[in-house]
Parts: sequence; C-alpha cells; structure tokens
Amino acid sequence: MSEDVKEFVFKIVVLGDAAVGKTSLINMYIEQSFSEDYKPTLGANIIRKDVHVDEINASVRLIMWDLAGQEKYNVIRSMYFQGCVGALLVYDVTRHNTFETIDSKWLKDFKKYVKKEGTYILIGNKIDLKDDRVVSTEDGEKYAKEIDASDFIETSAKYGENVEQAFSNLVNQILRKLGEIK
Repeated sequence: MSEDVKEFVFKIVVLGDAAVGKTSLINMYIEQSFSEDYKPTLGANIIRKDVHVDEINASVRLIMWDLAGQEKYNVIRSMYFQGCVGALLVYDVTRHNTFETIDSKWLKDFKKYVKKEGTYILIGNKIDLKDDRVVSTEDGEKYAKEIDASDFIETSAKYGENVEQAFSNLVNQILRKLGEIK
C-alpha cells in the first residue's frame, strides 16, 4: 500500500529593489522563459506553482507574491505579507545599492510583518553580467550569515542558472522548519 501524499500550501514573497530580476526569476522558474523587455511590476503579481518533494512524498503548492520594488508601493506592501512563510531576498550583483537595501528595507519589512519566524534565502542575481559585477560571491555569503539567511545562492534569471535550485532550497528550508524534513 502506498503512503499518502502530504499536501502543503506555502505563500512566499519575492523581495528586492526595482529591476533586480524578481519577475525574471519567477518567469524562468515557472515558464523557463526570459524577456529582455522589462516592465516594472505594479503592486504585486501572484503566481502559483505545484511542486512535488520526493524525499517526503509531499505535494507543495507555492503561492508566489512578486512584490513591486518601487518606493511608491511602500505604503501598501505590508498587507501582502499576511500568511507568508518564506521569502527570496533578491539583489543585483551589478548594483551595490540593491545589496545594501536587503537588510535595511526588505528583511526589516519581512520580519516586521511576518508573524512567526519566516524562512528566507539571500539571492545574488544577474551573475551572467560578469564584467559589471560589483558584489562578490564572498560578500554575499558573508552577508547571508550576518542576516541569518537559511541559504545563499547566486542566480542568472536570464540563463536559468540555479533558479530551480533557489526555489527548491526555499521549499526544503520551510519544510525543515516545520519538522517535515530532517
């Protein structure tokens, strides 16, 4: 007799300054597509994806909230965090200021509005732009430890590098926190 499939629904937010690649990361994860034609997110986009975690025979429905990074949305952003259990904190490795706002703005908001201890992963995106890089991998790793991130990973939304891994790591970290994965 086969074991019953466990079912979970996780609301996660994808946070970071405007144009760090949040929407591109989600599009690559969901559709394996990348668009050079950048259109800023207005408010929030909500995207769903069902994934299976073989290790524990679980079906996980991810409800991903892609939150706009522009300042004008600061006032309404707090209501988007309700029921959230995880976050991808995204910065652009070619723009140091996007790295600096992770703790001062995005993580601060996440911790303020997410009731119980949420899980978050730090992501350095746009590693395909090697010549323009200003934030080193070492700085990212060090910073992830400082802010107590569950994980650190560098990605290229353009080429799909480590994108699947980033989302998968977040799901596994949430399941670990729930005691479902050892």
